[in-house]
Amino acid sequence: MARGSKKAYTSKQKRQAHHIEQSEKKRGMSAKRAAAIGYATVNKKDHGGKKSGSGRKTSRKSRK
Repeated sequence: MARGSKKAYTSKQKRQAHHIEQSEKKRGMSAKRAAAIGYATVNKKDHGGKKSGSGRKTSRKSRK
């Protein structure tokens, strides 16, 4: 699996990664590779774990 802690992920992101992992296992991937694909997909969608605080970039739509 990818290195690093998964503490920065919300429960929703962990759940999404788990569902992706399960579907990859059904397709014949190893457990280790399936987990890596699950978190890589969540990273691509959400740009990593959710981090709170000021200075987080927002889309132009939400700023208006």
